[in-house]
Amino acid sequence: MSSQIQEVKDKLGFAIDQLCKTSWMFVKDPGRDFTRERKLPLHKVLSVLLCMEGGSLTNELLRYFGCSQDTASSSAFIQQRHKINEFAFPSLFDLFVKNTDEERLYKGYRLLAADGSDIQIPTNQNYEDCFFPGTNGQKPYSLLHLDAVYDLLRHTYLDANICGKRNWNEKGVLCNMVDRSNIPKALIIADRGYENYNLMAHIQEKGWKYLIRVKDIHSSGIAAGLDLPETEEFDLCCPILLTRRNNSMTKPLLSDRNHYKWIPTTTPFDYLPIGAHKHDPVAFYALPFRIVRFKLSDSAFETVITNLDQKEFLPDELKYLYSRRWGIETSFRELKYTVGLLHFHAKKVENITQEIFARLIMYNFAELITSHVVIQKPNRKYPYKANFSVAVQVCRQFLLGNISPPDVEATISKNVSVTRTGRSNPRNMFVKHAVSFLYRVA
Repeated sequence: MSSQIQEVKDKLGFAIDQLCKTSWMFVKDPGRDFTRERKLPLHKVLSVLLCMEGGSLTNELLRYFGCSQDTASSSAFIQQRHKINEFAFPSLFDLFVKNTDEERLYKGYRLLAADGSDIQIPTNQNYEDCFFPGTNGQKPYSLLHLDAVYDLLRHTYLDANICGKRNWNEKGVLCNMVDRSNIPKALIIADRGYENYNLMAHIQEKGWKYLIRVKDIHSSGIAAGLDLPETEEFDLCCPILLTRRNNSMTKPLLSDRNHYKWIPTTTPFDYLPIGAHKHDPVAFYALPFRIVRFKLSDSAFETVITNLDQKEFLPDELKYLYSRRWGIETSFRELKYTVGLLHFHAKKVENITQEIFARLIMYNFAELITSHVVIQKPNRKYPYKANFSVAVQVCRQFLLGNISPPDVEATISKNVSVTRTGRSNPRNMFVKHAVSFLYRVA
Protein backbone atom coordinates (compact mmCIF):
# COMPACT_ATOMS: atom_id res chain seq x y z
CA MET A 1 0.00 0.00 0.00
CA SER A 2 2.89 2.36 0.73
CA SER A 3 3.94 2.28 -2.92
CA GLN A 4 0.42 3.21 -4.05
CA ILE A 5 0.30 6.09 -1.57
CA GLN A 6 3.67 7.35 -2.79
CA GLU A 7 2.43 7.01 -6.38
CA VAL A 8 -0.47 9.40 -5.68
CA LYS A 9 1.96 12.00 -4.33
CA ASP A 10 4.28 11.49 -7.30
CA LYS A 11 1.39 12.06 -9.71
CA LEU A 12 0.52 15.36 -8.02
CA GLY A 13 4.18 16.35 -8.12
CA PHE A 14 4.32 15.42 -11.82
CA ALA A 15 1.28 17.63 -12.53
CA ILE A 16 2.98 20.55 -10.74
CA ASP A 17 6.21 19.96 -12.69
CA GLN A 18 4.33 19.85 -16.00
CA LEU A 19 2.64 23.14 -15.25
CA CYS A 20 5.95 24.76 -14.22
CA LYS A 21 7.67 23.58 -17.42
CA THR A 22 5.07 25.51 -19.43
CA SER A 23 4.87 28.40 -16.95
CA TRP A 24 4.64 30.97 -19.75
CA MET A 25 1.07 29.76 -20.30
CA PHE A 26 0.05 30.33 -16.68
CA VAL A 27 1.56 33.69 -15.72
CA LYS A 28 0.38 37.18 -16.50
CA ASP A 29 3.70 38.46 -17.87
CA PRO A 30 5.58 35.52 -19.45
CA GLY A 31 8.72 37.55 -20.11
CA ARG A 32 9.19 38.61 -16.49
CA ASP A 33 7.13 36.58 -14.01
CA PHE A 34 8.98 33.77 -12.20
CA THR A 35 12.12 34.22 -14.31
CA ARG A 36 14.45 35.06 -11.36
CA GLU A 37 15.57 32.81 -8.52
CA ARG A 38 13.58 33.75 -5.43
CA LYS A 39 12.38 32.22 -2.16
CA LEU A 40 9.00 31.65 -3.84
CA PRO A 41 9.38 30.14 -7.31
CA LEU A 42 6.23 28.99 -9.07
CA HIS A 43 6.25 25.42 -7.74
CA LYS A 44 6.53 26.65 -4.14
CA VAL A 45 3.69 29.14 -4.55
CA LEU A 46 1.51 26.32 -5.89
CA SER A 47 2.53 24.01 -3.03
CA VAL A 48 1.83 26.66 -0.37
CA LEU A 49 -1.67 27.22 -1.76
CA LEU A 50 -2.33 23.46 -1.86
CA CYS A 51 -1.29 22.96 1.77
CA MET A 52 -3.06 25.99 3.27
CA GLU A 53 -5.39 25.58 6.21
CA GLY A 54 -7.48 28.15 8.08
CA GLY A 55 -4.69 30.10 9.77
CA SER A 56 -3.41 33.55 8.98
CA LEU A 57 -1.20 33.92 5.92
CA THR A 58 1.86 34.53 8.11
CA ASN A 59 1.22 31.37 10.13
CA GLU A 60 0.62 29.33 6.97
CA LEU A 61 3.98 30.45 5.57
CA LEU A 62 5.74 29.70 8.87
CA ARG A 63 4.26 26.21 8.87
CA TYR A 64 5.25 25.59 5.24
CA PHE A 65 8.86 26.77 5.74
CA GLY A 66 9.21 25.05 9.12
CA CYS A 67 9.56 28.35 11.01
CA SER A 68 13.00 28.85 9.50
CA GLN A 69 14.64 32.25 9.09
CA ASP A 70 14.22 31.85 5.32
CA THR A 71 10.43 32.01 5.62
CA ALA A 72 8.99 34.26 2.93
CA SER A 73 7.03 37.29 4.06
CA SER A 74 3.29 37.65 3.52
CA SER A 75 3.79 40.59 1.16
CA ALA A 76 6.28 38.63 -0.95
CA PHE A 77 3.86 35.71 -1.24
CA ILE A 78 0.97 38.01 -2.22
CA GLN A 79 3.12 39.58 -4.95
CA GLN A 80 4.11 36.16 -6.29
CA ARG A 81 0.63 34.64 -6.30
CA HIS A 82 -0.70 37.69 -8.09
CA LYS A 83 1.56 36.81 -11.05
CA ILE A 84 -0.37 33.56 -11.64
CA ASN A 85 -3.17 33.84 -14.20
CA GLU A 86 -6.68 32.40 -14.06
CA PHE A 87 -5.82 29.23 -16.03
CA ALA A 88 -3.12 27.86 -13.72
CA PHE A 89 -5.11 26.12 -11.00
CA PRO A 90 -7.93 24.83 -13.23
CA SER A 91 -5.20 23.33 -15.44
CA LEU A 92 -3.42 21.83 -12.42
CA PHE A 93 -6.73 20.34 -11.27
CA ASP A 94 -7.37 18.83 -14.72
CA LEU A 95 -3.83 17.42 -14.95
CA PHE A 96 -4.11 15.75 -11.56
CA VAL A 97 -7.53 14.30 -12.40
CA LYS A 98 -6.23 12.87 -15.70
CA ASN A 99 -3.11 11.43 -14.04
CA THR A 100 -5.12 9.67 -11.33
CA ASP A 101 -8.34 8.78 -13.12
CA GLU A 102 -9.39 5.14 -12.91
CA GLU A 103 -12.60 3.52 -14.11
CA ARG A 104 -14.91 2.07 -11.47
CA LEU A 105 -18.14 0.94 -13.07
CA TYR A 106 -21.69 0.06 -12.13
CA LYS A 107 -23.17 -2.19 -14.82
CA GLY A 108 -20.70 -0.68 -17.28
CA TYR A 109 -21.37 2.97 -16.33
CA ARG A 110 -19.36 5.60 -14.46
CA LEU A 111 -21.70 6.95 -11.76
CA LEU A 112 -21.39 10.74 -11.85
CA ALA A 113 -23.27 13.19 -9.66
CA ALA A 114 -23.77 16.83 -10.64
CA ASP A 115 -24.51 19.57 -8.15
CA GLY A 116 -23.52 23.05 -7.08
CA SER A 117 -22.84 24.96 -3.88
CA ASP A 118 -22.64 28.63 -2.92
CA ILE A 119 -19.40 29.95 -1.44
CA GLN A 120 -19.46 33.15 0.60
CA ILE A 121 -16.48 35.43 0.04
CA PRO A 122 -15.45 38.81 1.47
CA THR A 123 -18.06 41.41 0.53
CA ASN A 124 -16.90 43.62 -2.32
CA GLN A 125 -19.34 45.67 -4.38
CA ASN A 126 -16.74 46.14 -7.12
CA TYR A 127 -17.39 42.56 -8.27
CA GLU A 128 -20.91 43.04 -9.64
CA ASP A 129 -21.41 39.39 -10.65
CA CYS A 130 -20.87 38.34 -7.01
CA PHE A 131 -22.36 41.22 -4.99
CA PHE A 132 -25.81 41.25 -3.38
CA PRO A 133 -26.91 44.44 -1.59
CA GLY A 134 -29.16 42.63 0.89
CA THR A 135 -32.84 43.23 1.55
CA ASN A 136 -35.09 43.67 4.59
CA GLY A 137 -32.27 44.86 6.81
CA GLN A 138 -29.87 42.15 5.64
CA LYS A 139 -26.22 43.12 5.32
CA PRO A 140 -24.64 43.11 1.83
CA TYR A 141 -22.79 39.95 0.87
CA SER A 142 -20.86 38.38 -2.02
CA LEU A 143 -21.24 34.84 -3.35
CA LEU A 144 -19.39 32.60 -5.77
CA HIS A 145 -20.99 29.43 -7.07
CA LEU A 146 -19.18 26.13 -7.52
CA ASP A 147 -20.59 23.62 -10.02
CA ALA A 148 -18.99 20.19 -9.94
CA VAL A 149 -19.15 16.68 -11.36
CA TYR A 150 -18.30 14.03 -8.77
CA ASP A 151 -17.41 10.35 -9.24
CA LEU A 152 -19.63 8.49 -6.76
CA LEU A 153 -17.60 5.26 -6.85
CA ARG A 154 -14.13 6.83 -6.51
CA HIS A 155 -15.25 9.76 -4.31
CA THR A 156 -13.33 12.36 -6.30
CA TYR A 157 -14.18 15.49 -8.28
CA LEU A 158 -13.77 15.14 -12.05
CA ASP A 159 -14.71 18.63 -13.24
CA ALA A 160 -15.53 21.99 -11.71
CA ASN A 161 -16.56 25.51 -12.68
CA ILE A 162 -16.60 28.68 -10.58
CA CYS A 163 -18.53 31.83 -11.39
CA GLY A 164 -20.25 34.75 -9.70
CA LYS A 165 -23.61 33.84 -8.25
CA ARG A 166 -25.36 36.43 -10.42
CA ASN A 167 -24.07 34.72 -13.58
CA TRP A 168 -25.09 31.30 -12.30
CA ASN A 169 -26.36 28.91 -14.98
CA GLU A 170 -25.94 25.39 -13.65
CA LYS A 171 -27.73 23.69 -16.54
CA GLY A 172 -25.56 25.44 -19.15
CA VAL A 173 -22.40 24.72 -17.16
CA LEU A 174 -23.25 21.02 -16.91
CA CYS A 175 -23.92 20.91 -20.67
CA ASN A 176 -20.37 22.20 -21.23
CA MET A 177 -18.93 19.68 -18.74
CA VAL A 178 -20.70 16.81 -20.49
CA ASP A 179 -19.55 17.97 -23.95
CA ARG A 180 -15.86 18.27 -22.99
CA SER A 181 -15.61 15.01 -21.03
CA ASN A 182 -13.65 12.09 -22.52
CA ILE A 183 -15.52 9.44 -20.49
CA PRO A 184 -17.08 7.00 -22.97
CA LYS A 185 -19.99 5.73 -20.88
CA ALA A 186 -21.51 7.38 -17.83
CA LEU A 187 -24.71 7.86 -15.85
CA ILE A 188 -25.36 11.44 -14.68
CA ILE A 189 -27.42 11.65 -11.47
CA ALA A 190 -28.81 15.08 -10.60
CA ASP A 191 -31.49 16.75 -8.50
CA ARG A 192 -34.44 18.95 -9.49
CA GLY A 193 -32.28 21.93 -10.37
CA TYR A 194 -31.21 20.11 -13.55
CA GLU A 195 -34.69 19.39 -14.92
CA ASN A 196 -34.16 20.57 -18.49
CA TYR A 197 -34.75 19.24 -22.03
CA ASN A 198 -31.56 20.84 -23.40
CA LEU A 199 -29.40 19.16 -20.76
CA MET A 200 -31.10 15.81 -21.40
CA ALA A 201 -30.37 16.22 -25.13
CA HIS A 202 -26.68 17.02 -24.50
CA ILE A 203 -26.34 13.88 -22.37
CA GLN A 204 -28.13 11.82 -25.01
CA GLU A 205 -25.88 13.17 -27.78
CA LYS A 206 -22.85 12.23 -25.68
CA GLY A 207 -24.09 8.63 -25.56
CA TRP A 208 -24.54 8.81 -21.78
CA LYS A 209 -27.49 8.07 -19.53
CA TYR A 210 -29.20 10.36 -17.05
CA LEU A 211 -31.27 10.01 -13.89
CA ILE A 212 -32.74 13.36 -12.89
CA ARG A 213 -35.23 14.08 -10.17
CA VAL A 214 -38.06 16.34 -11.38
CA LYS A 215 -40.80 18.29 -9.69
CA ASP A 216 -43.66 16.07 -8.61
CA ILE A 217 -46.83 15.62 -10.66
CA HIS A 218 -48.69 18.32 -8.73
CA SER A 219 -46.03 20.99 -9.40
CA SER A 220 -44.99 22.92 -12.49
CA GLY A 221 -42.34 21.10 -14.48
CA ILE A 222 -41.83 18.34 -17.02
CA ALA A 223 -44.18 15.97 -15.16
CA ALA A 224 -47.00 18.51 -15.10
CA GLY A 225 -46.87 18.77 -18.91
CA LEU A 226 -47.50 15.04 -19.44
CA ASP A 227 -50.62 12.88 -19.30
CA LEU A 228 -49.70 10.50 -16.50
CA PRO A 229 -51.45 7.46 -15.02
CA GLU A 230 -53.86 8.09 -12.14
CA THR A 231 -51.86 5.91 -9.79
CA GLU A 232 -49.46 6.77 -6.97
CA GLU A 233 -46.61 4.85 -8.61
CA PHE A 234 -45.92 4.41 -12.31
CA ASP A 235 -43.21 3.77 -14.91
CA LEU A 236 -44.18 5.42 -18.21
CA CYS A 237 -42.19 5.61 -21.46
CA CYS A 238 -42.50 8.93 -23.32
CA PRO A 239 -41.11 8.91 -26.89
CA ILE A 240 -41.07 12.71 -27.08
CA LEU A 241 -40.48 14.70 -30.28
CA LEU A 242 -39.43 18.31 -29.65
CA THR A 243 -40.05 21.16 -32.10
CA ARG A 244 -39.82 24.95 -32.18
CA ARG A 245 -42.72 25.31 -34.66
CA ASN A 246 -46.14 26.13 -33.28
CA ASN A 247 -48.46 26.61 -36.26
CA SER A 248 -51.48 25.07 -37.90
CA MET A 249 -49.39 22.10 -38.96
CA THR A 250 -48.00 21.23 -35.54
CA LYS A 251 -50.88 22.21 -33.22
CA PRO A 252 -52.83 18.95 -33.80
CA LEU A 253 -49.66 17.04 -32.94
CA LEU A 254 -48.92 19.08 -29.81
CA SER A 255 -52.25 18.03 -28.31
CA ASP A 256 -50.63 14.60 -27.77
CA ARG A 257 -48.60 15.72 -24.75
CA ASN A 258 -46.74 12.43 -24.28
CA HIS A 259 -45.32 12.44 -27.82
CA TYR A 260 -44.84 16.10 -28.90
CA LYS A 261 -43.50 19.18 -27.13
CA TRP A 262 -43.07 22.77 -28.28
CA ILE A 263 -39.85 24.55 -27.32
CA PRO A 264 -40.20 28.38 -27.42
CA THR A 265 -37.48 30.36 -29.13
CA THR A 266 -36.67 32.02 -25.80
CA THR A 267 -35.84 28.62 -24.25
CA PRO A 268 -32.29 27.34 -24.89
CA PHE A 269 -32.19 24.18 -26.99
CA ASP A 270 -29.07 23.58 -29.03
CA TYR A 271 -30.34 20.89 -31.40
CA LEU A 272 -33.21 22.75 -33.11
CA PRO A 273 -32.96 25.83 -35.35
CA ILE A 274 -34.37 29.02 -33.88
CA GLY A 275 -35.29 30.83 -37.10
CA ALA A 276 -37.23 29.13 -39.91
CA HIS A 277 -39.23 30.29 -42.90
CA LYS A 278 -42.92 29.55 -43.11
CA HIS A 279 -42.58 26.98 -45.86
CA ASP A 280 -39.52 25.20 -44.43
CA PRO A 281 -40.14 21.62 -43.26
CA VAL A 282 -40.85 21.20 -39.58
CA ALA A 283 -37.76 20.10 -37.63
CA PHE A 284 -38.14 17.59 -34.79
CA TYR A 285 -35.70 16.28 -32.21
CA ALA A 286 -36.34 12.84 -30.71
CA LEU A 287 -35.84 12.70 -26.93
CA PRO A 288 -37.31 9.44 -25.58
CA PHE A 289 -37.29 8.98 -21.81
CA ARG A 290 -39.05 7.27 -18.92
CA ILE A 291 -40.83 9.10 -16.13
CA VAL A 292 -40.97 7.04 -12.96
CA ARG A 293 -42.73 7.76 -9.67
CA PHE A 294 -42.00 5.61 -6.63
CA LYS A 295 -42.80 5.69 -2.93
CA LEU A 296 -40.23 6.73 -0.35
CA SER A 297 -42.47 6.44 2.70
CA ASP A 298 -46.17 6.32 3.53
CA SER A 299 -46.69 9.95 2.51
CA ALA A 300 -43.61 10.79 0.40
CA PHE A 301 -43.08 10.13 -3.30
CA GLU A 302 -40.30 10.91 -5.72
CA THR A 303 -40.46 11.43 -9.48
CA VAL A 304 -37.47 10.94 -11.79
CA ILE A 305 -36.83 10.98 -15.53
CA THR A 306 -34.27 8.72 -17.12
CA ASN A 307 -33.20 7.16 -20.42
CA LEU A 308 -32.05 3.94 -18.73
CA ASP A 309 -33.50 0.74 -20.12
CA GLN A 310 -36.86 -0.16 -18.59
CA LYS A 311 -36.12 -3.91 -18.41
CA GLU A 312 -32.59 -3.61 -17.05
CA PHE A 313 -33.23 -0.85 -14.49
CA LEU A 314 -36.42 -1.40 -12.51
CA PRO A 315 -37.91 1.37 -10.30
CA ASP A 316 -36.35 -0.05 -7.10
CA GLU A 317 -32.91 0.13 -8.69
CA LEU A 318 -33.57 3.71 -9.83
CA LYS A 319 -34.47 4.54 -6.24
CA TYR A 320 -31.18 3.03 -5.07
CA LEU A 321 -29.14 4.84 -7.74
CA TYR A 322 -30.67 8.20 -6.94
CA SER A 323 -29.90 7.72 -3.25
CA ARG A 324 -26.22 7.40 -4.23
CA ARG A 325 -26.34 11.06 -5.30
CA TRP A 326 -26.06 12.00 -1.62
CA GLY A 327 -22.33 11.32 -1.95
CA ILE A 328 -21.76 14.70 -3.61
CA GLU A 329 -23.68 16.47 -0.82
CA THR A 330 -21.44 14.95 1.85
CA SER A 331 -18.39 15.79 -0.27
CA PHE A 332 -19.38 19.48 -0.27
CA ARG A 333 -19.63 19.33 3.52
CA GLU A 334 -16.17 17.78 3.82
CA LEU A 335 -14.78 20.22 1.26
CA LYS A 336 -16.03 23.22 3.24
CA TYR A 337 -15.60 22.19 6.85
CA THR A 338 -12.76 19.66 6.74
CA VAL A 339 -10.56 20.73 3.83
CA GLY A 340 -11.18 24.41 4.60
CA LEU A 341 -13.15 25.94 1.74
CA LEU A 342 -14.64 28.48 4.16
CA HIS A 343 -11.27 30.08 4.91
CA PHE A 344 -9.55 32.26 2.34
CA HIS A 345 -6.32 34.24 2.39
CA ALA A 346 -7.32 36.77 -0.25
CA LYS A 347 -10.00 39.33 -1.09
CA LYS A 348 -9.69 39.40 -4.88
CA VAL A 349 -11.96 36.95 -6.70
CA GLU A 350 -9.14 35.68 -8.94
CA ASN A 351 -7.04 34.75 -5.90
CA ILE A 352 -10.01 33.20 -4.08
CA THR A 353 -10.62 31.05 -7.17
CA GLN A 354 -7.03 29.80 -6.89
CA GLU A 355 -7.74 28.62 -3.37
CA ILE A 356 -11.02 26.95 -4.30
CA PHE A 357 -9.30 24.83 -6.96
CA ALA A 358 -6.46 24.16 -4.51
CA ARG A 359 -9.01 22.78 -2.00
CA LEU A 360 -10.57 20.59 -4.71
CA ILE A 361 -7.12 19.17 -5.50
CA MET A 362 -6.42 18.57 -1.81
CA TYR A 363 -9.79 16.86 -1.38
CA ASN A 364 -9.04 14.50 -4.28
CA PHE A 365 -5.51 13.91 -2.96
CA ALA A 366 -6.80 12.97 0.51
CA GLU A 367 -9.54 10.71 -0.88
CA LEU A 368 -7.10 8.88 -3.15
CA ILE A 369 -4.62 8.38 -0.31
CA THR A 370 -7.37 7.19 2.04
CA SER A 371 -8.71 4.73 -0.56
CA HIS A 372 -5.40 2.82 -0.37
CA VAL A 373 -5.53 2.48 3.41
CA VAL A 374 -6.91 -0.83 4.70
CA ILE A 375 -9.20 -0.49 7.72
CA GLN A 376 -9.18 -3.70 9.77
CA LYS A 377 -11.70 -3.81 12.60
CA PRO A 378 -12.72 -7.46 13.02
CA ASN A 379 -15.49 -8.68 15.32
CA ARG A 380 -17.20 -5.32 15.52
CA LYS A 381 -20.91 -4.64 15.24
CA TYR A 382 -20.55 -1.85 12.64
CA PRO A 383 -18.10 -1.29 9.78
CA TYR A 384 -15.46 1.39 10.19
CA LYS A 385 -14.00 3.95 7.84
CA ALA A 386 -11.09 6.36 7.98
CA ASN A 387 -11.72 9.60 9.83
CA PHE A 388 -11.52 12.01 6.91
CA SER A 389 -10.70 15.01 9.09
CA VAL A 390 -7.61 13.25 10.41
CA ALA A 391 -6.78 11.91 6.95
CA VAL A 392 -6.71 15.43 5.47
CA GLN A 393 -4.26 16.59 8.14
CA VAL A 394 -2.04 13.56 7.57
CA CYS A 395 -2.12 14.11 3.80
CA ARG A 396 -1.09 17.74 4.20
CA GLN A 397 1.91 16.67 6.29
CA PHE A 398 2.70 14.00 3.72
CA LEU A 399 2.64 16.56 0.93
CA LEU A 400 4.91 18.84 2.96
CA GLY A 401 7.38 15.97 3.40
CA ASN A 402 6.99 15.77 7.18
CA ILE A 403 5.77 12.15 7.18
CA SER A 404 6.59 9.08 5.06
CA PRO A 405 4.17 6.55 3.48
CA PRO A 406 4.33 3.78 6.14
CA ASP A 407 3.41 6.33 8.82
CA VAL A 408 0.74 7.84 6.58
CA GLU A 409 -1.05 4.50 6.30
CA ALA A 410 -0.60 3.65 9.98
CA THR A 411 -1.88 7.00 11.25
CA ILE A 412 -4.94 7.03 9.01
CA SER A 413 -5.84 3.42 9.81
CA LYS A 414 -5.52 4.15 13.54
CA ASN A 415 -8.00 7.04 13.40
CA VAL A 416 -11.33 5.64 12.26
CA SER A 417 -15.02 6.33 12.76
CA VAL A 418 -17.99 3.98 12.78
CA THR A 419 -20.37 3.76 9.81
CA ARG A 420 -24.03 3.34 10.76
CA THR A 421 -26.26 2.85 7.73
CA GLY A 422 -30.03 3.03 7.69
CA ARG A 423 -30.40 5.25 10.78
CA SER A 424 -33.95 6.52 11.14
CA ASN A 425 -34.29 7.59 14.76
CA PRO A 426 -33.90 11.34 15.33
CA ARG A 427 -30.92 12.58 17.29
CA ASN A 428 -31.48 13.79 20.84
CA MET A 429 -30.85 17.51 20.65
CA PHE A 430 -30.22 19.53 23.80
CA VAL A 431 -30.39 23.27 24.25
CA LYS A 432 -27.00 24.77 25.07
CA HIS A 433 -27.15 27.48 27.72
CA ALA A 434 -24.94 30.54 27.88
CA VAL A 435 -21.88 30.39 30.11
CA SER A 436 -22.17 32.60 33.17
CA PHE A 437 -19.64 35.42 33.66
CA LEU A 438 -20.43 36.03 37.35
CA TYR A 439 -16.95 34.86 38.27
CA ARG A 440 -15.71 38.21 36.97
CA VAL A 441 -17.74 40.00 39.62
CA ALA A 442 -16.42 37.78 42.35
